[in-house]
This record gives sequence, structure tokens and C-alpha cells, in this order.
Amino acid sequence: MRAIVYHRYGTPDVLEYAEIEKPIPDADQVLIQVRAASVNPYDWHFLRGTPKFVRLFTGLRKPKFPRLGADAAGVVEAAGSGTRKLKPGDRVFGICKGAFAEYACGKESELAIIPPGISFEQAASVPIAGVTALQGLRNCGNVKAGQAILINGSAGGVGTFAVQIAKGIGATVTGVCSTRNVEMVRSLGADHVVDYEQEDFTRANGRFDMIFDLVGNQPLNAIRRVLAPHGIFVGCGGGGPDKPGMELLAAMLSQAIAAQFSRQKLTGVLAKMNTEDLNVLAGMLEAGAVKPFLSQSYSLEATAEAIRHVESCHARGKVTIAVA
Repeated sequence: MRAIVYHRYGTPDVLEYAEIEKPIPDADQVLIQVRAASVNPYDWHFLRGTPKFVRLFTGLRKPKFPRLGADAAGVVEAAGSGTRKLKPGDRVFGICKGAFAEYACGKESELAIIPPGISFEQAASVPIAGVTALQGLRNCGNVKAGQAILINGSAGGVGTFAVQIAKGIGATVTGVCSTRNVEMVRSLGADHVVDYEQEDFTRANGRFDMIFDLVGNQPLNAIRRVLAPHGIFVGCGGGGPDKPGMELLAAMLSQAIAAQFSRQKLTGVLAKMNTEDLNVLAGMLEAGAVKPFLSQSYSLEATAEAIRHVESCHARGKVTIAVA
């Protein structure tokens, strides 16, 4: 089968389009014929091995697992002996290790059935970004109807899902984005849109019950000025490959320290993939409550270009890979 592989850490230039053996699923996995995948910051972190502490898990000098990609959608070809729900022929989406390939294996517990009428590319755009948005708002932000929510980075992968999910909950949503994305974010359902090229949202007069920061481009003290006294701040990464790993760690540490001395809740989200939340998102897709915003599609051979585009931090919505 054809797949994207890498044998050393580095820029997208180290990626190779190669012929490799088809994987065999473990007992708790299914083998999927991948029809589409999508790109996340997760992928370039693994590609570059940054922040460098991740290499304790991925391989100190070179990648232990030479394939890239996580978000996938496709058709089950074979099921491991310990699986109970999925069967050959099922259309599924979720997480598959090495998703940038014609075939990949995924745990049954991290996959779900694609709703009728949803394309493979739409489904492939959902897992990491959609689950991060859902868990960030619901689990960390405890968002409720009637609350005022601000989403910094509302035009990106997580942000486009977060705007729609928050509106579905019944919140009043303010999105922060660049000039070129104002109308796009408004079309997703945002009640108010702040163009950061024209206005600094941290100097606004209002207060927000929850701020979902997907960019990390503002000092925490400045953000807290527009967070309600008992409001919740949820951080989620931010920045491209040029942002040093130690800078990210320092921001996380300062956030944790500040949280000890504030009535405001300061926390972060790291998506925990599971079938239950994928099913929640599948229901939203089927009902039309959430519509993936797909900005660009690349061929499997052009995966390096797709990752470069996402690394630029200017990709709108989701960038997908059409595999078959």
C-alpha cells in the first residue's frame, strides 16, 4: 500500500510517499481502508518532535513509528478478534495511527459510524478538532445556555467546531479572527465577531463567562480582565513550529500557578478520544447542527504541502487529505 512515512524528525521535507506493507489489526482494533484524512497541529508536532520532551514517547533520536496522521474516515476491511461492534463494510471515522495511508488500524473504542449523507472528507475533519471543541466547552468550560462565550481563534479547525457547538448549547458567542475570516465566522453562527487586526478583545468593556483560547497570543493577565469574576478560561495550544516548546510550557506553568490565587478557573483541554463523544458529534452532523468547514483538500502525495499550510497557522477550518 502507499503511505506517507518519515524516518527522522524535521520539516515536511523529510516526508516520503512510499510503498509499505499493509498493517494487521491488534485484537482491539479494526483495519480501515482510508478514504480521507485530515491534518492537525498534532501531526506537525510528531513530525518535528516538538516540544522535545515528546520524544520521550515518540523516540529520542528518530520516530519509533515511521507513519504520520491520526484523523481518518473510511471503510472497515477487517476486525480484530476482540472487537464487538464494528464489522467489515462499516463506514467509520475517528483516530487511526498512521492515517496518511491507504490502510490504517484504529481502536474500536476510538471510532464511530459515519452518519448517512456525510462524506468521508467531512467525517475525517471531525475527530481531533471536534472532540477538542466539545470537551473544551462541555467538560472544561461547563458552558450553559445564556452564557457569554468568547472563542479566540474561531476560524481554525477547533474554532469552527467550537462556534457551532456553543451556539447549539444556547450560548451567546463572540468569535475572534482576522479580517478575511469575519464573514466566515459570522456564517457559522457567531453572534459577534472581533477582527483582531482592528480591535484588541482584551480591552473590551464586557465580561465573558468562558473564554476558549485556541491561539495563545495574549498574556493571561490581559485575558483575565475580560473574564467574569467566576468565569472559566480554557487554553488549548496555539502557535506554529516557530513557537519554542519552552514558551508553551512556561505559559502552562504560569496558568497553573495563577489558578491557585483566583476565583476565576484557569484550565486547559487535551482531547480524550472515545466512541461516545464521536457519536455525539455524529448526531450533530446528521441533524445539521454542525457542518465541517473544509477549506482545502490535498492528495495523499501532497501531504507535505497540506502540513505546511496548517503549520502556517492561517488555515481556515479544516484541511483534508483525499486518499481514495
